Amino acid sequence: MIKKHLILVIEDNPLDAELLKRRLTKKGYEVLIASDGEKGILLAKEKLPDCIIMDMGLPIIDGWEATKILKASPITSFIPIIALTAHALSEDRERGFQAGCDIYETKPLEFERLLSAIEYLTRKNQ
Repeated sequence: MIKKHLILVIEDNPLDAELLKRRLTKKGYEVLIASDGEKGILLAKEKLPDCIIMDMGLPIIDGWEATKILKASPITSFIPIIALTAHALSEDRERGFQAGCDIYETKPLEFERLLSAIEYLTRKNQ
């Protein structure tokens, strides 16, 4: 039996989160959703997903800080993080990589490109 990869989507927009969950589930992924950075960190530490899709403009703890926290923890440091955000300036991209994001994607979502990034990162981490 092939293991389904677990993807954690940390996204505060419920419509975006649900759309992403539906599309990834159709592609065979198991998907969890957290609506803010704090919940995302707790869920990541509890469930140890194969990949995290992180919005950067999150409430409570923003995506940059949540990424730093996850990458600094020995429990979650190995989990690849894909930033998926409306913050599209080159400074934002650089800030995302400095925080620890493995890939930085901007909205609007290009699903096939995101899917390729997930497949690359989950294959690399096996």
